[in-house]
Amino acid sequence: MTLGTIFHSSVAALAILAALQLGPRSGAVTSQPVEGVMWTFDRLENIGGHRTTVLGQPKVIDSPVGKAVEFDGVDDGLFIGHHPLAGAKTFTWEAIFRPDGGQREQRWFHLSEQDPQTGADTDNRMLFEIRVVEDQWYLDSYIQSGTESKALINRQARHPLRAWYHVASVYDGREFRNYVDGVQEGSAQLHLAPHGPGHTSVGVRINKVFYFKGAVHLARFTRRALSPSEFLKPPARGR
Repeated sequence: MTLGTIFHSSVAALAILAALQLGPRSGAVTSQPVEGVMWTFDRLENIGGHRTTVLGQPKVIDSPVGKAVEFDGVDDGLFIGHHPLAGAKTFTWEAIFRPDGGQREQRWFHLSEQDPQTGADTDNRMLFEIRVVEDQWYLDSYIQSGTESKALINRQARHPLRAWYHVASVYDGREFRNYVDGVQEGSAQLHLAPHGPGHTSVGVRINKVFYFKGAVHLARFTRRALSPSEFLKPPARGR
């Protein structure tokens, strides 16, 4: 074997090893190379490299999908001083979460634009919400930018509580869609201007109403419209 052959074989081996080590360190994995920004909810003081403000007493728990932050549905929440999709003309917003019941209306993940002069929240926002009906829930994905807005709600697409789910909101520049475990549940034609900078709340709406009862494991923010085959894989069922 020549030195050149040994060199190229070693490079190839290192490339394979590096590829095997890529990917989110959680129960949610992808079949595609990881892109976008990942927020893992395995602590309270820092999410995605951004300092947090903690409301109430959310707690870090172990779960079948990995570490997660659990909210009591009464007064728990996290505020993060960053809008991860500010400036995005197209996007995919994914999350792995577990809804546990509680009040009927819950705004559990909120990205809000802020006025650069005053710091006040504008009406431009993106939300993951749920509606609880007895022992089931259904998804409400809301978005607003300027005069364009839409809530994607499929009241017939109900899912059992107290299990882990993958949800996604996708915008390709023309159409806004939402998904639960990779299955599309709604769509609408929209023309959305990118949001400006802002901040985020998790476990509660940005104005501290409609608290969430359940847990959040991770989120991923990608600045293009992913196909369902590129989503994080839905988690295995389990509490």
